[in-house]
Amino acid sequence: MDGERLSVALLELEDEINWDAAAMLERAVQLERLALALGDELLVARARLSQANLHMRAGDVAGAARRIWKVHQWAVEHDARQLTARTHLVWSNIHRLLGDAAQCLEHAVLSVELLDETATDHMRIWHRVKLGDALSLSGSMDAARLRYRQAAELSSRLGRPDLLLAVLNNFAYAEYAAGHHDRAQQVAGQLQDVAKTFGFDLDASLLDTIGAIQIENGQHAEAEKTLLSCIDQHNDGSQDDADALAEYLLTLARAQHGLGAYGRAQRSLDASRRLCLERELGHVLVRVHQEQAELHATRGEFAEAYAAHKEFFAAYTQQHSLQREAQARTRQVMFETEEARQEAERFREQARRDPLTGLRNRRYLNEQLPGLIATDPELTVAIVDLDHFKRINDELSHDVGDRVLVQAAKLLETGLAAVTPRGFVVRLGGEEFLMVLPETPAELAVEQLDAIRRTIKGFSWEALTAGVPVTVSIGVAGVADAAKATQPALLSIADRHLYAAKHGGRDRVVWSRSRRGRASAA
Repeated sequence: MDGERLSVALLELEDEINWDAAAMLERAVQLERLALALGDELLVARARLSQANLHMRAGDVAGAARRIWKVHQWAVEHDARQLTARTHLVWSNIHRLLGDAAQCLEHAVLSVELLDETATDHMRIWHRVKLGDALSLSGSMDAARLRYRQAAELSSRLGRPDLLLAVLNNFAYAEYAAGHHDRAQQVAGQLQDVAKTFGFDLDASLLDTIGAIQIENGQHAEAEKTLLSCIDQHNDGSQDDADALAEYLLTLARAQHGLGAYGRAQRSLDASRRLCLERELGHVLVRVHQEQAELHATRGEFAEAYAAHKEFFAAYTQQHSLQREAQARTRQVMFETEEARQEAERFREQARRDPLTGLRNRRYLNEQLPGLIATDPELTVAIVDLDHFKRINDELSHDVGDRVLVQAAKLLETGLAAVTPRGFVVRLGGEEFLMVLPETPAELAVEQLDAIRRTIKGFSWEALTAGVPVTVSIGVAGVADAAKATQPALLSIADRHLYAAKHGGRDRVVWSRSRRGRASAA
């Protein structure tokens, strides 16, 4: 599989609405192997993000959090905007599952703000839907409605009725969860109209949402019909989450309870309970116990209702404890992963710093300078050398020499920051430094560098050097001075000008206009 076909295969995973987590996860792992074989880092990162998303969908939130950090970091460092937007969407869902509404909303906002012309139709629609979900979770239902409507209009404009159904499903459920049952009923009606207009069969999850809304609006007979159809859809083999059928049976029992069909309600509850025990669905079983207690109470079976309520309370307490433990594990994973990322960042930074002066080193220079040379026609560089530094080492000691280097580095860095904040200073080795001045023509740079030279000469060195003077010679080169705009060519010119400064008497700045071919000292 070549890169283009692999990208298309990944897109099918990324923009899929219906989930079969196990099969899709296996596919994502396979696609990662293919991407690694191609050596395409972007495709590898996309495959890994799909895996993180699928782990989250399967309930392994800690596993998702552990996997997503490196993908997100890579995406940001490589300005992979579409991938970054997708990582924020997964982050939003992780925080939703952790019950952190504020972080859920923050990541959802970023996932929408990062959308651009590279975003797929699915992203443009679905990221707005998930922002609506995050807003509704945080209690901002008016703002959530705006996002759902935007997503619905976009779905219609782009000719995506399949996505429009999903938008309306989430919209309806948000209204239902917020207790706005009349509004939920209206949106559910729109959902059914869209399905009818475009010839879609409502899948089980959509029917369950509609049935739950009908129950809250007292339409128990309609709800029972809807839920029976929902369960038929599920049994026809459509892919659903492991807890889906238990949830559908519980909703059916609630509809039958409201209808007064207590025998049917009990049979539906028993079926849901069996599935909960078989599949260890503790979060559903809690609500099964609660519904059972209410059903007993409605039938006047108060002793049984009390016993069922005790089961509910025990199950609720256990489930709440398990949820707290799971959240704690996930948060620990997130903390450890972030800690590891920060540690790696510290090591990365240390590897690009001179240990004595704290300035940038040659590794950093070799990473940054070629790009600046290629993009900044007004870039200037300057090689700085401490004059007669051997005398300081020989007469005063290497320890004093080190302290002079540290102080000189501070003066160079402070002086440069004052004239060009985007610039940086590099220690090339020994007593030699390089100053990089972006967007600063050489003629202007010479004046600024001469001011820095005077600052170093005028610094109170007496306490440190016992009267031995400290001065610097500086050789300057601008990109325009080089016949070929490369790092070696530019540094060679600066080095030649430094040589001229040294042999011209030291303590001076030398630059040569390329057109005139003669050196001038400041």
